[in-house]
Amino acid sequence: MNPDLEAQQTERRIMAMMRKVLSAVARDTAPGPGRRNALSELTIQDIRDCMAVISQREQELAKQLGKQHKLKPQFTDEPGKSKIIPLSSIENKPKR
Repeated sequence: MNPDLEAQQTERRIMAMMRKVLSAVARDTAPGPGRRNALSELTIQDIRDCMAVISQREQELAKQLGKQHKLKPQFTDEPGKSKIIPLSSIENKPKR
């Protein structure tokens, strides 16, 4: 395997792990309704900034590896790319 490619894939895994851990910390420390957050506003902003840097680097790595990050969500009311063909419209051909 190409050493550069291997290094990029390792960095992608590290970025994904860091994003996952930061997200878990944010979820685990989220206060209940009417309660004060245990994290300071500065810490919360630092987590947001870290997540933005991680996301940007993940996109750069994906581009370098030739993989496209499709971050845009598809909503249920948007037309899909697939077509549904009812089974009743398919003709039964006799087996030969």
